[in-house]
Amino acid sequence: MSRQQTVRLARRLALVALVVVALAAPLSLRAFWLQSGLFAMAAIISAIGLTLLVGRSGQLSLGHAFFVAIGAYGYSYLAGDPGSPLASGLGWPPVLALLGAVLAAALAGALFSPISGRLRGIYLGLASLGLVFLGQHILFNATPVTGGYNGRNAEPFRIFGFTFGDSNPADLVVLGVRYGELERLWYLGLLFVAVAWWCAHNLVRSRPGRALATIRDSEVAAGVMGVNVARFKAAAFIVSSMYAALGGVLMALVFGRIVPESFGLLMSVEFLVMIVIGGIGSVGGAVAGAVFVTLLPLVLNRYSDLLPLLAQPGTSGISAADLSRIIYGLAIILILLFAHDGLAGLARRLRTSRRGADGPTDPDHPMSEPSTTKELAR
Repeated sequence: MSRQQTVRLARRLALVALVVVALAAPLSLRAFWLQSGLFAMAAIISAIGLTLLVGRSGQLSLGHAFFVAIGAYGYSYLAGDPGSPLASGLGWPPVLALLGAVLAAALAGALFSPISGRLRGIYLGLASLGLVFLGQHILFNATPVTGGYNGRNAEPFRIFGFTFGDSNPADLVVLGVRYGELERLWYLGLLFVAVAWWCAHNLVRSRPGRALATIRDSEVAAGVMGVNVARFKAAAFIVSSMYAALGGVLMALVFGRIVPESFGLLMSVEFLVMIVIGGIGSVGGAVAGAVFVTLLPLVLNRYSDLLPLLAQPGTSGISAADLSRIIYGLAIILILLFAHDGLAGLARRLRTSRRGADGPTDPDHPMSEPSTTKELAR
Protein backbone atom coordinates (compact mmCIF):
# COMPACT_ATOMS: atom_id res chain seq x y z
CA MET A 1 0.00 0.00 0.00
CA SER A 2 1.43 3.36 -1.05
CA ARG A 3 1.82 6.27 1.34
CA GLN A 4 -1.01 8.14 -0.37
CA GLN A 5 -3.35 5.17 0.03
CA THR A 6 -2.37 4.87 3.67
CA VAL A 7 -3.15 8.53 4.29
CA ARG A 8 -6.50 8.22 2.50
CA LEU A 9 -7.40 5.14 4.56
CA ALA A 10 -6.41 6.91 7.77
CA ARG A 11 -8.63 9.86 6.90
CA ARG A 12 -11.61 7.60 6.22
CA LEU A 13 -11.10 5.74 9.48
CA ALA A 14 -10.84 9.04 11.34
CA LEU A 15 -14.07 10.23 9.68
CA VAL A 16 -15.86 7.00 10.63
CA ALA A 17 -14.61 7.33 14.22
CA LEU A 18 -15.79 10.96 14.33
CA VAL A 19 -19.25 9.97 13.09
CA VAL A 20 -19.51 7.17 15.66
CA VAL A 21 -18.47 9.49 18.48
CA ALA A 22 -20.95 12.15 17.35
CA LEU A 23 -23.81 9.63 17.18
CA ALA A 24 -22.99 8.18 20.60
CA ALA A 25 -22.45 11.55 22.31
CA PRO A 26 -25.98 11.84 23.82
CA LEU A 27 -25.36 8.58 25.67
CA SER A 28 -22.63 10.13 27.80
CA LEU A 29 -22.70 13.94 27.57
CA ARG A 30 -24.48 16.03 30.15
CA ALA A 31 -27.18 18.57 29.30
CA PHE A 32 -24.74 21.52 29.32
CA TRP A 33 -22.51 19.97 26.69
CA LEU A 34 -25.43 18.83 24.56
CA GLN A 35 -26.95 22.30 24.58
CA SER A 36 -23.58 23.94 23.89
CA GLY A 37 -22.98 21.51 21.04
CA LEU A 38 -26.38 22.36 19.55
CA PHE A 39 -25.59 26.08 19.75
CA ALA A 40 -22.33 25.34 17.95
CA MET A 41 -24.18 23.37 15.26
CA ALA A 42 -26.56 26.28 14.60
CA ALA A 43 -23.57 28.62 14.35
CA ILE A 44 -21.75 26.21 12.02
CA ILE A 45 -24.60 26.20 9.52
CA SER A 46 -24.90 29.97 9.43
CA ALA A 47 -21.11 30.47 9.34
CA ILE A 48 -20.81 28.17 6.33
CA GLY A 49 -23.31 30.37 4.52
CA LEU A 50 -21.35 33.51 5.38
CA THR A 51 -18.02 32.08 4.30
CA LEU A 52 -19.55 31.15 0.95
CA LEU A 53 -20.70 34.75 0.54
CA VAL A 54 -17.63 36.56 1.86
CA GLY A 55 -14.88 34.11 1.07
CA ARG A 56 -16.12 32.71 -2.22
CA SER A 57 -17.93 35.59 -3.90
CA GLY A 58 -16.11 38.45 -2.16
CA GLN A 59 -19.27 40.15 -0.85
CA LEU A 60 -18.86 41.56 2.65
CA SER A 61 -22.00 41.28 4.75
CA LEU A 62 -22.73 42.64 8.21
CA GLY A 63 -26.39 41.72 7.95
CA HIS A 64 -26.14 37.97 8.52
CA ALA A 65 -28.07 38.23 11.80
CA PHE A 66 -31.05 39.60 9.85
CA PHE A 67 -31.35 36.39 7.83
CA VAL A 68 -30.80 34.24 10.92
CA ALA A 69 -33.71 36.09 12.52
CA ILE A 70 -35.89 35.42 9.47
CA GLY A 71 -35.24 31.71 9.89
CA ALA A 72 -35.87 31.68 13.63
CA TYR A 73 -38.95 33.90 13.64
CA GLY A 74 -40.23 32.56 10.32
CA TYR A 75 -40.29 29.01 11.64
CA SER A 76 -41.80 30.07 14.97
CA TYR A 77 -44.56 32.05 13.25
CA LEU A 78 -45.41 29.51 10.54
CA ALA A 79 -45.46 26.58 13.00
CA GLY A 80 -46.96 28.59 15.87
CA ASP A 81 -50.31 28.07 17.50
CA PRO A 82 -52.99 30.13 15.68
CA GLY A 83 -54.87 30.60 18.95
CA SER A 84 -51.99 31.93 21.01
CA PRO A 85 -53.04 35.20 22.71
CA LEU A 86 -49.57 36.83 22.70
CA ALA A 87 -47.96 35.84 19.41
CA SER A 88 -50.14 33.80 17.11
CA GLY A 89 -48.98 31.58 14.28
CA LEU A 90 -50.27 29.82 11.20
CA GLY A 91 -50.17 26.29 12.57
CA TRP A 92 -48.22 24.82 9.65
CA PRO A 93 -46.61 21.39 10.04
CA PRO A 94 -43.04 21.95 11.32
CA VAL A 95 -41.43 20.55 8.16
CA LEU A 96 -43.35 22.99 5.97
CA ALA A 97 -42.62 25.78 8.45
CA LEU A 98 -38.89 25.04 8.19
CA LEU A 99 -39.02 25.12 4.40
CA GLY A 100 -41.12 28.27 4.48
CA ALA A 101 -38.66 30.04 6.77
CA VAL A 102 -35.69 29.11 4.57
CA LEU A 103 -37.53 30.22 1.43
CA ALA A 104 -38.53 33.50 3.11
CA ALA A 105 -34.86 34.18 3.82
CA ALA A 106 -34.02 33.31 0.20
CA LEU A 107 -36.63 35.83 -0.95
CA ALA A 108 -35.18 38.50 1.35
CA GLY A 109 -31.70 37.74 0.00
CA ALA A 110 -33.01 38.01 -3.57
CA LEU A 111 -34.61 41.38 -2.81
CA PHE A 112 -31.29 42.65 -1.40
CA SER A 113 -29.17 41.19 -4.19
CA PRO A 114 -29.60 44.19 -6.58
CA ILE A 115 -27.97 46.33 -3.88
CA SER A 116 -25.18 43.81 -3.34
CA GLY A 117 -24.59 43.79 -7.09
CA ARG A 118 -24.01 47.54 -7.17
CA LEU A 119 -21.80 47.92 -4.08
CA ARG A 120 -18.48 46.45 -3.05
CA GLY A 121 -16.27 46.10 0.00
CA ILE A 122 -16.99 48.24 3.03
CA TYR A 123 -19.82 50.06 1.21
CA LEU A 124 -21.68 46.77 0.79
CA GLY A 125 -20.95 45.90 4.42
CA LEU A 126 -22.45 49.19 5.61
CA ALA A 127 -25.48 48.73 3.36
CA SER A 128 -26.06 45.23 4.73
CA LEU A 129 -25.72 46.66 8.25
CA GLY A 130 -28.97 48.50 7.58
CA LEU A 131 -30.71 45.13 7.43
CA VAL A 132 -29.86 44.52 11.08
CA PHE A 133 -31.37 47.83 12.16
CA LEU A 134 -34.42 47.21 10.00
CA GLY A 135 -34.79 43.73 11.44
CA GLN A 136 -34.51 44.99 15.01
CA HIS A 137 -37.24 47.56 14.37
CA ILE A 138 -39.55 44.91 12.92
CA LEU A 139 -38.84 42.39 15.68
CA PHE A 140 -39.61 44.89 18.43
CA ASN A 141 -42.73 46.39 16.85
CA ALA A 142 -44.47 43.62 14.88
CA THR A 143 -45.81 42.21 18.14
CA PRO A 144 -48.58 39.96 16.73
CA VAL A 145 -45.96 38.07 14.70
CA THR A 146 -42.75 38.37 16.72
CA GLY A 147 -44.05 38.81 20.24
CA GLY A 148 -42.28 42.16 20.49
CA TYR A 149 -39.89 42.73 23.36
CA ASN A 150 -40.89 39.49 25.10
CA GLY A 151 -40.23 37.33 22.05
CA ARG A 152 -42.13 34.16 21.21
CA ASN A 153 -41.91 30.42 21.66
CA ALA A 154 -40.72 27.99 18.99
CA GLU A 155 -42.83 24.92 18.40
CA PRO A 156 -40.97 21.60 18.76
CA PHE A 157 -39.99 20.01 15.47
CA ARG A 158 -42.09 17.00 14.45
CA ILE A 159 -41.93 14.59 11.56
CA PHE A 160 -43.95 11.42 10.96
CA GLY A 161 -45.44 11.70 14.46
CA PHE A 162 -42.03 11.79 16.16
CA THR A 163 -41.37 14.91 18.22
CA PHE A 164 -37.91 16.33 18.85
CA GLY A 165 -39.00 17.30 22.34
CA ASP A 166 -39.92 15.69 25.63
CA SER A 167 -43.12 14.07 24.33
CA ASN A 168 -44.32 11.74 21.55
CA PRO A 169 -42.92 9.38 22.74
CA ALA A 170 -42.73 10.64 26.33
CA ASP A 171 -40.40 7.95 27.67
CA LEU A 172 -37.84 7.19 25.00
CA VAL A 173 -34.95 5.22 26.48
CA VAL A 174 -31.86 4.16 24.52
CA LEU A 175 -29.27 1.91 26.18
CA GLY A 176 -30.52 2.99 29.58
CA VAL A 177 -30.41 6.72 28.80
CA ARG A 178 -33.62 8.72 28.65
CA TYR A 179 -33.76 10.67 25.41
CA GLY A 180 -35.38 14.05 26.03
CA GLU A 181 -35.45 17.18 23.92
CA LEU A 182 -31.71 17.87 23.82
CA GLU A 183 -30.80 14.28 22.98
CA ARG A 184 -33.32 14.18 20.11
CA LEU A 185 -32.38 17.62 18.79
CA TRP A 186 -28.74 16.51 18.78
CA TYR A 187 -29.43 14.14 15.88
CA LEU A 188 -31.52 16.73 14.04
CA GLY A 189 -28.64 19.17 14.40
CA LEU A 190 -26.16 16.60 13.11
CA LEU A 191 -28.38 16.03 10.08
CA PHE A 192 -28.62 19.75 9.34
CA VAL A 193 -24.86 20.23 9.71
CA ALA A 194 -24.10 17.23 7.49
CA VAL A 195 -26.43 18.48 4.74
CA ALA A 196 -25.07 22.03 5.02
CA TRP A 197 -21.45 20.85 4.90
CA TRP A 198 -22.07 18.44 2.00
CA CYS A 199 -23.83 21.08 -0.12
CA ALA A 200 -21.13 23.69 0.53
CA HIS A 201 -18.33 21.18 0.02
CA ASN A 202 -19.67 20.27 -3.42
CA LEU A 203 -20.55 23.85 -4.33
CA VAL A 204 -17.00 25.15 -3.92
CA ARG A 205 -15.72 22.33 -6.15
CA SER A 206 -18.29 22.85 -8.88
CA ARG A 207 -18.25 25.21 -11.85
CA PRO A 208 -20.45 27.75 -10.02
CA GLY A 209 -18.00 27.64 -7.12
CA ARG A 210 -15.07 28.36 -9.42
CA ALA A 211 -17.08 31.11 -11.09
CA LEU A 212 -17.70 32.74 -7.70
CA ALA A 213 -13.98 32.56 -6.91
CA THR A 214 -13.21 34.22 -10.23
CA ILE A 215 -15.73 36.99 -9.48
CA ARG A 216 -14.14 37.50 -6.07
CA ASP A 217 -10.69 37.93 -7.59
CA SER A 218 -11.74 40.05 -10.59
CA GLU A 219 -15.24 40.83 -11.79
CA VAL A 220 -13.86 42.16 -15.06
CA ALA A 221 -11.93 38.96 -15.76
CA ALA A 222 -14.98 36.89 -14.83
CA GLY A 223 -17.15 38.87 -17.23
CA VAL A 224 -14.60 38.45 -20.01
CA MET A 225 -14.64 34.68 -19.39
CA GLY A 226 -18.41 34.63 -19.88
CA VAL A 227 -19.50 34.53 -16.25
CA ASN A 228 -22.76 36.37 -15.56
CA VAL A 229 -21.43 38.39 -12.64
CA ALA A 230 -24.73 39.89 -11.48
CA ARG A 231 -26.55 36.56 -11.52
CA PHE A 232 -23.81 34.67 -9.66
CA LYS A 233 -23.46 37.39 -7.01
CA ALA A 234 -27.22 37.34 -6.47
CA ALA A 235 -27.20 33.55 -6.25
CA ALA A 236 -24.41 33.67 -3.65
CA PHE A 237 -26.43 36.08 -1.52
CA ILE A 238 -29.53 33.89 -1.77
CA VAL A 239 -27.65 30.72 -0.85
CA SER A 240 -25.97 32.46 2.08
CA SER A 241 -29.35 33.71 3.30
CA MET A 242 -30.80 30.19 3.18
CA TYR A 243 -27.90 28.85 5.24
CA ALA A 244 -28.41 31.61 7.79
CA ALA A 245 -32.13 30.83 8.01
CA LEU A 246 -31.52 27.11 8.54
CA GLY A 247 -29.13 27.94 11.36
CA GLY A 248 -31.77 30.28 12.76
CA VAL A 249 -34.39 27.52 12.76
CA LEU A 250 -32.08 25.21 14.71
CA MET A 251 -31.25 28.04 17.10
CA ALA A 252 -34.95 28.64 17.76
CA LEU A 253 -35.53 24.94 18.40
CA VAL A 254 -32.65 24.77 20.89
CA PHE A 255 -33.57 27.97 22.73
CA GLY A 256 -37.27 27.17 22.73
CA ARG A 257 -37.95 30.90 23.03
CA ILE A 258 -36.42 33.65 20.92
CA VAL A 259 -36.10 37.38 21.68
CA PRO A 260 -35.05 40.29 19.43
CA GLU A 261 -31.84 41.09 21.35
CA SER A 262 -30.32 37.83 20.20
CA PHE A 263 -30.28 38.97 16.55
CA GLY A 264 -28.48 42.30 16.78
CA LEU A 265 -25.24 43.63 15.37
CA LEU A 266 -23.17 41.60 17.83
CA MET A 267 -24.37 38.39 16.23
CA SER A 268 -23.33 39.59 12.76
CA VAL A 269 -19.90 40.54 14.09
CA GLU A 270 -19.50 37.17 15.77
CA PHE A 271 -20.20 35.38 12.49
CA LEU A 272 -17.50 37.44 10.80
CA VAL A 273 -15.14 36.55 13.65
CA MET A 274 -15.93 32.87 13.11
CA ILE A 275 -14.99 32.84 9.44
CA VAL A 276 -11.90 35.02 9.92
CA ILE A 277 -10.53 32.81 12.69
CA GLY A 278 -11.42 29.65 10.78
CA GLY A 279 -10.14 30.93 7.45
CA ILE A 280 -12.27 32.94 5.04
CA GLY A 281 -13.48 30.82 2.15
CA SER A 282 -12.90 27.48 3.85
CA VAL A 283 -15.91 25.35 4.75
CA GLY A 284 -13.89 23.40 7.30
CA GLY A 285 -12.51 26.66 8.68
CA ALA A 286 -16.03 28.01 9.17
CA VAL A 287 -16.85 24.90 11.18
CA ALA A 288 -13.75 25.31 13.37
CA GLY A 289 -14.31 29.03 13.84
CA ALA A 290 -17.97 28.56 14.76
CA VAL A 291 -17.13 25.92 17.35
CA PHE A 292 -14.38 28.10 18.86
CA VAL A 293 -16.43 31.31 19.05
CA THR A 294 -19.57 29.57 20.31
CA LEU A 295 -18.08 27.32 22.93
CA LEU A 296 -15.44 29.66 24.38
CA PRO A 297 -17.80 31.98 26.36
CA LEU A 298 -19.99 29.07 27.44
CA VAL A 299 -17.05 27.07 28.77
CA LEU A 300 -15.48 30.13 30.45
CA ASN A 301 -18.79 30.96 32.10
CA ARG A 302 -19.30 27.39 33.34
CA TYR A 303 -15.83 27.16 34.85
CA SER A 304 -15.51 30.81 35.93
CA ASP A 305 -15.22 29.78 39.57
CA LEU A 306 -12.00 27.95 38.71
CA LEU A 307 -10.43 30.94 36.96
CA PRO A 308 -9.26 33.64 39.42
CA LEU A 309 -9.31 36.41 36.79
CA LEU A 310 -13.02 36.07 36.10
CA ALA A 311 -15.67 37.85 38.16
CA GLN A 312 -18.54 35.85 39.53
CA PRO A 313 -22.08 36.64 38.34
CA GLY A 314 -23.40 39.76 40.09
CA THR A 315 -19.94 41.13 40.91
CA SER A 316 -17.76 43.71 39.16
CA GLY A 317 -14.78 42.74 37.04
CA ILE A 318 -14.10 40.84 33.85
CA SER A 319 -16.92 38.44 33.06
CA ALA A 320 -16.66 35.30 30.97
CA ALA A 321 -18.28 37.10 28.03
CA ASP A 322 -15.80 39.99 28.33
CA LEU A 323 -12.82 37.64 28.45
CA SER A 324 -14.08 35.69 25.44
CA ARG A 325 -14.39 38.92 23.42
CA ILE A 326 -10.84 39.90 24.41
CA ILE A 327 -9.62 36.51 23.22
CA TYR A 328 -11.57 36.93 19.95
CA GLY A 329 -9.91 40.29 19.41
CA LEU A 330 -6.43 38.97 20.05
CA ALA A 331 -7.05 35.96 17.84
CA ILE A 332 -8.23 38.15 14.96
CA ILE A 333 -5.22 40.47 15.25
CA LEU A 334 -2.79 37.55 15.33
CA ILE A 335 -4.48 35.84 12.39
CA LEU A 336 -4.56 38.97 10.25
CA LEU A 337 -0.88 39.60 11.03
CA PHE A 338 0.58 36.10 10.80
CA ALA A 339 -1.94 33.70 9.25
CA HIS A 340 -4.35 35.22 6.75
CA ASP A 341 -5.82 31.83 6.01
CA GLY A 342 -6.86 31.15 9.63
CA LEU A 343 -7.06 27.79 11.34
CA ALA A 344 -7.74 26.04 8.03
CA GLY A 345 -4.50 27.36 6.60
CA LEU A 346 -2.53 26.39 9.69
CA ALA A 347 -3.91 22.85 9.49
CA ARG A 348 -3.04 22.65 5.82
CA ARG A 349 0.52 23.80 6.39
CA LEU A 350 0.88 21.29 9.22
CA ARG A 351 -0.22 18.46 6.92
CA THR A 352 2.10 19.69 4.18
CA SER A 353 5.08 19.88 6.50
CA ARG A 354 4.41 16.34 7.71
CA ARG A 355 4.38 15.11 4.12
CA GLY A 356 7.60 16.98 3.44
CA ALA A 357 6.33 18.36 0.16
CA ASP A 358 3.66 20.67 -1.12
CA GLY A 359 0.31 18.94 -1.53
CA PRO A 360 -2.17 19.47 -4.34
CA THR A 361 -4.26 22.60 -4.29
CA ASP A 362 -7.50 22.03 -2.46
CA PRO A 363 -10.36 24.39 -3.30
CA ASP A 364 -11.68 24.09 0.27
CA HIS A 365 -8.53 25.69 1.61
CA PRO A 366 -8.13 29.40 1.10
CA MET A 367 -4.36 29.42 1.33
CA SER A 368 -3.98 29.55 -2.41
CA GLU A 369 -6.72 32.16 -2.64
CA PRO A 370 -5.96 34.70 0.09
CA SER A 371 -7.05 37.83 -1.72
CA THR A 372 -10.36 38.23 0.14
CA THR A 373 -8.73 38.05 3.55
CA LYS A 374 -6.10 40.56 2.54
CA GLU A 375 -8.76 42.89 1.20
CA LEU A 376 -10.61 42.68 4.51
CA ALA A 377 -7.37 43.21 6.40
CA ARG A 378 -6.75 46.38 4.44
